[in-house]
Amino acid sequence: MHRARQPLLIAVRGLDAVGTGRQAELLARGLAADGRNVHVAITSTGGSLAMRLRNAGLPVHEIGRRSVPDIAATLRLVGLVRRIGAGTLLSFGRRQAAMATVARLVAPGVRTVAHVAVPVRSRVAARALRAADRVVATAAGVAESCQQFGVAGARIATVLPGIMADEGMGISRAAIAARLGLDPACTWTLSVAPLVAESRLERLIWGIDQLGVVRKGMQHVLVGSGPQVRRLWRRARVQQLAERLFVVPHCDLLADLLGQVNYVWQSGATACGGVILDAMARGVPAVAVASDAARQLVVSGETGWIVPPLPESEFPRRAFTLLEKPDEAARFGAAARARASESFPVERMVAGFAAAIDEAA
Repeated sequence: MHRARQPLLIAVRGLDAVGTGRQAELLARGLAADGRNVHVAITSTGGSLAMRLRNAGLPVHEIGRRSVPDIAATLRLVGLVRRIGAGTLLSFGRRQAAMATVARLVAPGVRTVAHVAVPVRSRVAARALRAADRVVATAAGVAESCQQFGVAGARIATVLPGIMADEGMGISRAAIAARLGLDPACTWTLSVAPLVAESRLERLIWGIDQLGVVRKGMQHVLVGSGPQVRRLWRRARVQQLAERLFVVPHCDLLADLLGQVNYVWQSGATACGGVILDAMARGVPAVAVASDAARQLVVSGETGWIVPPLPESEFPRRAFTLLEKPDEAARFGAAARARASESFPVERMVAGFAAAIDEAA
């Protein structure tokens, strides 16, 4: 069988369809529309991505039985590669890249392509990338970090993320409030990030606390899971945020929720900028602490605000200005929508990945 006709297997965690999850969804659907035989392996439990891809008519294999990919999921991935005769295995994220390395050792005929959305910081993370046939980086800075850890520049392709607005299912504000336990009369904000150290969620907690001093009637939704959840709740209790902060591991209402929030915020380094790009496509401004993803997506002072890590007061201060200046927030939102459409088209992303996949073959 010619490799172009062999199944293309995409390995991704069980995510919601924003950030990395939305990128994986749009890519899978775009490559399938291009005539490729796309399969998707979901390596952990949770999230709405599997259901959405299945509803789109794509073969979905839910190989993860735990909230994080484990050895058993790796073995199932190897078996799946063999069973469907995959020609190429495309991984999203560090754990999936490591799983793809194992699959390649056991099934030597498969080619591997690794998607990288955050700068590489350790030799452990770089090992799987060096073993991949091709590496797709979301930004020049990410590509440079890969090279610094020994990935040959000739094997790296820089492909910017792409986005298409997800208008949701038309769920009302009252219904969203009932599902999530929110007060529909309050002002809502949203952040999506894994609950890990790199997300710097202590900045978010501090920002919510400070914003509450000058602005009442606000509620903040944080969607994410990870090892920092207990530490997060301890800090939230100490700062008496129980009635303002709502943390859920996954949320299948995110597209509808985006239509109801005043802004989104991101406190640390998160793959694909967390929910920022999805919010831009819906005309929602962002407030983000400076990171590679934030600088790639947000034009500070035009589509939202990028703030330095210090002083910490800048994070809630910029959020407060969006609330106090609705005309400015509306202008930022319109500019964000236009930037998402003009600078991050899905078609370019799909074409870039297709080229990398073909080059790996």
